[in-house]
Amino acid sequence: MFNLREKILEVWYDFWDNLNAKGPVNNKGTIISLVITLVFFIIVEYFLLLPINLRSFSFTLFLCICLIIFIVLKSFICLAFDNISKACCILTLILGVYLGVGYLISSPVINASQYQSQLDMNSEADFYSDFENISYSSIPVVDRDSAQRLGDRKMGEIVDYVSQFEVDEEYAQINYDDTPYRVTTISYSDLIKWFTNQSDGLPAYIRVNMVSQESEVVRLDNGMKYSRSDLFFRNINRYLRVKYPTLMFEDPTFEIDDDGNPYWIAPVYNYKIGLFGGEDITGAVLVDACSGESQYYDIDDVPSWVDRVYPAELLLTQLTNWGQYGNGFINSLISQKGVLTTTDGYNYLALNDDVYLYTGLTSVSSDESNVGFVLINMRTKESNYYAISGAEEYSAMSSAEGKVQNLGYEATFPILINSGGQPTYFLSLKDSAGLVKQYAFVNVQNYQIVAVGESVAEAESNYYQLLVDNGIEDVTYDTATLSGTISDIQQAVVDGTSYYYFKLEGYDDIFIASVSLNDALPLIQAGDQVSIDYSDSGTNSQNVLTLEVLNE
Repeated sequence: MFNLREKILEVWYDFWDNLNAKGPVNNKGTIISLVITLVFFIIVEYFLLLPINLRSFSFTLFLCICLIIFIVLKSFICLAFDNISKACCILTLILGVYLGVGYLISSPVINASQYQSQLDMNSEADFYSDFENISYSSIPVVDRDSAQRLGDRKMGEIVDYVSQFEVDEEYAQINYDDTPYRVTTISYSDLIKWFTNQSDGLPAYIRVNMVSQESEVVRLDNGMKYSRSDLFFRNINRYLRVKYPTLMFEDPTFEIDDDGNPYWIAPVYNYKIGLFGGEDITGAVLVDACSGESQYYDIDDVPSWVDRVYPAELLLTQLTNWGQYGNGFINSLISQKGVLTTTDGYNYLALNDDVYLYTGLTSVSSDESNVGFVLINMRTKESNYYAISGAEEYSAMSSAEGKVQNLGYEATFPILINSGGQPTYFLSLKDSAGLVKQYAFVNVQNYQIVAVGESVAEAESNYYQLLVDNGIEDVTYDTATLSGTISDIQQAVVDGTSYYYFKLEGYDDIFIASVSLNDALPLIQAGDQVSIDYSDSGTNSQNVLTLEVLNE
């Protein structure tokens, strides 16, 4: 009677006898095992796009897996454990040791000082000189979500595009014509739309002016053949991997050059600490999105029109290490003396035709106040630390929202500017539909000083007035001087402070002056002559900053 158990044991014993037997190599079984392993390697590589580089932890681990698969297949097919299998086992073991040792020697535990010094921070940076010449025309008044709404709405107006394409959600911030923009590609709606349009490529991209809030769909003479939504070997990630198989890439970002031509910027990284630690950008590959022409640049040679070479996540990681490991690894865990950490959010600032990442630094105890601020150039990694203490960003956002709580507006994450010679948060206030309705200035060192307005100029003018009203000295601003005769004057109390509203003969504007400007204000009447300095708010209501009575 056939005994299944005995038959299985017989095959098992025969298998192990063959494993230990020293006979000729079974070439046919070796080839079959190798082909199956290679097919597995190619399929996985096609989807994962791992760099063929032993400095890549993921690729080396995958290589170990492939070797194990080959060994197992060959052993079962050939029923032998020959010298090839033994060599593969030894190689797998070596690679495993390489991964383990490499991970250990790359750890912050033994390299804390190297991690801390990866960001060459200028701690002596002067906020007032660096921010002296910032123009309000370069300050973005819409955030990414609002820019996305504006861009998507503009795309919806073009009927021939809507039926075939969708809008990519990237909306990367760049500088274009010295103005902050957010740009993004369009993408194929589905497989059928790709099949019918891929020969011509993507016909346009979208850009949104973050100052004027104007959005436009930029049509291209030659469509973009290389994009994230393209399939097979014109997918930008796969195209880069095939053309540069050994380079380790961060996710490519979409940008346009000075002439509005679309490009993909693919940062190339390597490890600077041990074998797998201290990731840093060493260069970038620029790919023409239309033609596919590409060129590698070392990090110091990247063209100046490129704004984003260092990914924000990488810069934040290096900034965290800079603040965390200043006094060693053990201190970062136990006493935490001098340990700093980044605040929860970050933003971008256009400065000197570059894009800077901005975020605040706070103590590790998270006491809702910042000890300073950091600006990092996203093309050069130039880093400046400004030791200015004050409210952290979310406190400023809450303060601005409280100013318009009756309207239910939501504040955007602020950016740091110099306004009136004061470190100031600038932010926008959005309604429930995500549309920007007002703007706010919040003093960093005293976040109770909040000014809002329906235009940037109006909010700025109101802010200057509040600085003066709160007795802050050395407030610097551009003003207009005017002398004239008062034609009408009225008094009102706002938030417990007396204000005088008056007009001058020959002018339609209403001038608003706090009683603190001049003790003689309550005595002024129509017909009196005054000389005033005021900041132009861009509206018909002007805040008076100084007032002198000429007929006293």
